[in-house]
Amino acid sequence: MSPSGLIGLAIVSRPIANPPNPWATEHVEWLGDPPPAELSVYEEEARSILSENDSPDLPFRWSLNPYRGCYHGCSYCYARSTHEYLGWGAGTDFERRIVAKTNAPDLLRRRFEKSSWRGERIAFSGVTDCYQPVEASYGLTRACLQICCDYRNPVVVLTKGALIRRDVDLLVQLSRQSHAMVYLSIPFATEKGAHAMEPWASPIAARFDALRTLSEAGVTTGVSLAPLIPGLNDSDVPEILERARDCGAQHAFQILLRLQGPVESVFKERLQAVLPDRAQKVHSALEDMRRGQSSRTQFGDRMVGGGSRWKAAADLFDVHCRRLGLGNREVEGRHVESFCRPGDLFPS
Repeated sequence: MSPSGLIGLAIVSRPIANPPNPWATEHVEWLGDPPPAELSVYEEEARSILSENDSPDLPFRWSLNPYRGCYHGCSYCYARSTHEYLGWGAGTDFERRIVAKTNAPDLLRRRFEKSSWRGERIAFSGVTDCYQPVEASYGLTRACLQICCDYRNPVVVLTKGALIRRDVDLLVQLSRQSHAMVYLSIPFATEKGAHAMEPWASPIAARFDALRTLSEAGVTTGVSLAPLIPGLNDSDVPEILERARDCGAQHAFQILLRLQGPVESVFKERLQAVLPDRAQKVHSALEDMRRGQSSRTQFGDRMVGGGSRWKAAADLFDVHCRRLGLGNREVEGRHVESFCRPGDLFPS
């Protein structure tokens, strides 16, 4: 089946008859058991690999996403609507129609060779998770990290994938040559809570283990409590922060749940199906924090809430961060002057 709607975007993707099976590799320990779900993988030769962001809400300008769609199936994922640009759906299509940008490493190297590139920090997973299961087969994230090592270009990585442990060698190298920072996204303290809202992401225990592995290797790490879902995981915050600190995390941040466009219907349907007794409580609490809305689009308001309930949640987070010595993500904005082309390092 060929994807519809791609011609208008000038994207050429081809379906793979027999998708690579990441559970047939040595990484199966990090991925868990294969779920009983059909996966369709498409390969694409992208036109560019770095996306520029001008939002004052985000601490990075450039992001890199080797894949479209995400197998983790997080019901709250803000990126779901991007699949609609391909003529697909924001629901199960987003989770099971995965596009691999097979020329991502080549595009990154070419961008680094341009005189206009100055070595700014690149965020891996600005849209979809760069360590979702197909990465075990394609290795596009690892190849791009290797190029960042070659050019000493700083990176920050955000992931739910315990597969990141595979690349600890490259992240350590980047930490020594330039700067590398990794955030593990852990918005739930229990496997039960996580499975309800992010059913195919790495187990919580595996994510904490990845955090410990990276921290002990010397990589700067942090924990992301995103999204904060009032009435569902807000009580998990102290435990998550404490466990993250015990695993060596140095930084933390949280973002209030955003339900834009089609994401709202996907989230509400999932919540009603798996936690019907909590659904109304969550909706009411979110609207209370969002001033009667499910989401706000204005810069400065999109990732935080308002009112007394939000203030209590924000204060709880801040108090425990101070108690545990966890900093905030503003460290990502620090300029790192380390970029150097290989030819400048080793002139012929």
